[in-house]
Amino acid sequence: MSASNTATRLPWSIKVDEMNIPAIKTLNLTKSFGATIAVDKLTIEINKGELFGLVGPDGAGKTTTMRLLTAIMDPTSGEAWVAGRSILTEGERIKEKIGYMSQRFGLYEDLTVMENILFYADLYEVPKKERPQRTERLLGFSNLTPFKDRLAGKLSGGMKQKLGLACSLIHTPEVLFLDEPTNGVDPVSRRDFWKILYDLLKEGVTILVSTAYLDEAERCTRIGLMHKGKILSEDEPKNVRSSLGLPMIEVWSVSARSAAERVRKVSGVRSVSLYGDRLHIALEKKERTAEIIAELQQSGIAIKDFREILPSLEDVFIAMVEK
Repeated sequence: MSASNTATRLPWSIKVDEMNIPAIKTLNLTKSFGATIAVDKLTIEINKGELFGLVGPDGAGKTTTMRLLTAIMDPTSGEAWVAGRSILTEGERIKEKIGYMSQRFGLYEDLTVMENILFYADLYEVPKKERPQRTERLLGFSNLTPFKDRLAGKLSGGMKQKLGLACSLIHTPEVLFLDEPTNGVDPVSRRDFWKILYDLLKEGVTILVSTAYLDEAERCTRIGLMHKGKILSEDEPKNVRSSLGLPMIEVWSVSARSAAERVRKVSGVRSVSLYGDRLHIALEKKERTAEIIAELQQSGIAIKDFREILPSLEDVFIAMVEK
């Protein structure tokens, strides 16, 4: 599928503001629930046409951030602007400019694919004369045309996500918010979903997606690693990976868990990540590699092999959290 294909091309007409303001901007955005700070003085800017990934584990504050930016929830303090409008004073106008797909998007399982899309067209007050063209293009765009008469409750998880996305796009939003859209979806459907997002980028849509999958973070133009309501690092994925600034080695061992416990006690080791039978070990100095391997072998832990590697996003995230 190609965004240049006129048969499936979305009828997008994203307006470029003369002032070239960011699509999303936050300033010390904060949300507290009693003594718990869910979002802690968040300050970011997301440019128009970007695919920005908010990356972090459950409880990091990603969903709360989404709800604040979509004007569903009021902040405790701070301010944010979406499509040039304030979440504090122009919440209803923001909702006209955005699409929001929550973790539990409100599909009606006793309605067909087409009926769900038309229902959301009613909610967003899409002019009736524009609906046939929009629905046809959205069905083609999401590869749902063969299933337009199928009940939503009979769709696979991946197809439900595509339908949710189509419903979010029926009113041609400028900014699209996706809260962990591929959570629990099979790998093939995840891949297809991201292909659709890339085509949306070509149409000029700004996308903010939250995810706990670090491999998906690699697909974003920029990411923010989020932990306990704060952004630990914000940049292009490749720049975040290189930001660790520490040498890293990968070690194979049949006793990887025991090796990890042992290595964490060795001086000169900054962080340790476990991946099956492999360890990723961040070192303060590259020269420590031989000493680390010798230490493990002397402890009776068999080492299959080792090599120097570049850190993954997960390695960087773990190192930042431990630090």
